[in-house]
Amino acid sequence: MDNFDDFLKEVGDVQPLKQKNKADIKKEAEVTPGLLARKQAAVSELPTDTNFLTTEADYIEFVLPQDPLEYKKDGVQEGVYKKLRQGKYTMDARLDLHHHTVEQARKAVFEFISDCLKYDIRTGIIVHGKGEREEPRALLKSYTNKWLREIPDVLAFHSALKQNGGVGAVYVLLKKSESEKQKNRLNNRPK
Repeated sequence: MDNFDDFLKEVGDVQPLKQKNKADIKKEAEVTPGLLARKQAAVSELPTDTNFLTTEADYIEFVLPQDPLEYKKDGVQEGVYKKLRQGKYTMDARLDLHHHTVEQARKAVFEFISDCLKYDIRTGIIVHGKGEREEPRALLKSYTNKWLREIPDVLAFHSALKQNGGVGAVYVLLKKSESEKQKNRLNNRPK
C-alpha cells in the first residue's frame, strides 16, 4: 500500500484534461452503386493483353510473295475445305492489313478473329498483301500464316481467288459457336 499512497501524493492535484467538443467525422463509407461502379471500372481498366500471337521473327517460317497459303486442321471435311478454297462461302467479315506494322497487324488479326467469334461469323477474309515491295519480302503474309495456325478457333484458311486478292489474301474458316451448334442440333433433330 505504501506504493499506492506515494503515487497519490505525487499526482494528488492533477486534473483530467477537458474534452473539446468535436464533431465525429469518422464515417463509414457507404457502399453506393456509384462507388461499386467506380471500383469495377478501376479494375477493368487494368491492362489485360490476352493476345498470345508472337511477333518474334525467330519463330516465323517466311513464305514468298507468290506462294499460296493453305491450312486445314484434322477433322475438317474435305468438301468444306474445297468450298472454302473455291471461295464459295459468303465472306461475312473483312480485315485489311495494308500499311500495318507487324505489331499493329498482330493486334488487328487477334481482335478480328475474336470479333468474328463473338458475333457468330464463320467465314472471313484477311487481306495481308503479297509483300513484294518490302524487306523482308512477304513479311505480313508470313506472320498471318503463322498467327492463323496458332489460333485454336481457326479451322482452315486458304489463299483467296484472284478476284478477292489472290495470294495477297486468305479466306478463313472458324469454329461454330456453342449457340450455332445448338441451333444446328435443334434444326436437324429427327421429327
